[in-house]
Parts: sequence; structure tokens; C-alpha cells
Amino acid sequence: MVVKEKTRLISSHPIGTIAFEDCSIPETQLVGKEGEGLKIAFATLDMLRCTVGAAAVGLAQRAFEEALCYSQKRHQFGRSLAHFQGIQWKLADMATELEAARLLVYQAAWMNDHGHEGFKEKASMAKLFATEAAQRIVDQALQIHGGVGLISGTPVEQLYRDVRALRIYEGSSEIQRLIIARSLIGRNGKRKVHNPLIRW
Repeated sequence: MVVKEKTRLISSHPIGTIAFEDCSIPETQLVGKEGEGLKIAFATLDMLRCTVGAAAVGLAQRAFEEALCYSQKRHQFGRSLAHFQGIQWKLADMATELEAARLLVYQAAWMNDHGHEGFKEKASMAKLFATEAAQRIVDQALQIHGGVGLISGTPVEQLYRDVRALRIYEGSSEIQRLIIARSLIGRNGKRKVHNPLIRW
């Protein structure tokens, strides 16, 4: 394998163009059948959406911890930022979204591990919610840091650059919404029920 070109991005994701030169692969080592590569690649997207969701949860967790720590040690008007109601509300929203994102990702991963029907829809939900929530959480973390968060090389500044790509990888947020909606509606326009507790 030869790396032909590296794509420069706003964050350090390893993207580029590769080529396989002078390669011969025995038929016994093929994954699937010849000509089915794209189909197999698409089949991995649902699982990869879980991993992108997990990455988003990790970024959001770090951003939340940075914000919580900074709000407790930074003092203004005689008290820490964490004692101001406006900051407390931000932290509460961040923690709640983080927990919801984590549980969606865990649920999707569990469904994949156990071969449950509806995994495709759940993987898209997990990826959509976790990445969008991570964007909001990182943004609020930077807001809590104020000017300090804009300094190049600080953790929240790096997280702010890194988190943006996750809403595009493995299908953008708009694509996830299409997948979810089509799964909900079904081809005949009627609601497809995956959860036995939901009966509409």
C-alpha cells in the first residue's frame, strides 16, 4: 500500500488517498466475493457510526471535565464561576446531554453485539445525537473558559477543532436523519415497530 496524498484538515484525522500497487491477493484471502467490495464497505457503516458516536462521547466527556474544573478554580466577583447560576445551568445541560449520548451509543453497540433488529436505526440515532451533543458541549466548555479557551493549544481549543469533523464522518447528521426517518416510516408509509413498548 502506498500513501499517495495526505489531506490537510483542521484537526489531526488521518485522511488521504492510498493506492495498492503490484499487489496480488489469493482468492482464498478475499473478504467476500469479487465485485462486492462496495457492498461490504457500506455494511460496516452502521458499526462505524457507533464508534464515531463513542468518539464524540469521549470528546464531550473531556470538554465537560475541563469546563467543570475551570469553573471551580476560576474566580470572579469573589466566588468561583461554578457558584453562578448561569454556569451551573450550562454544566447541568452538558452533563445531561453527555449521559444521554453515552446511553444511546451503549444501546446501539449492545444491539450490534446481539444481532438485534433495528440496529441500523439505533446506530444512526446514536451517531446523530452523540455528535450533535458533543458539538454543543464542547462549544459551551469553550464559552465557560472565555478568552482562555481561544488560546491555541489549550485542551478546549483542540477539542473545538476536533469535534466538528464527527458530524460529517460515516454519514453527515442530515444523512442520519434520513436513515432514521425512513426506518420509522417504512416503505409503505406506516410506522415500523422495533420496540414492543411503542405501539403507534
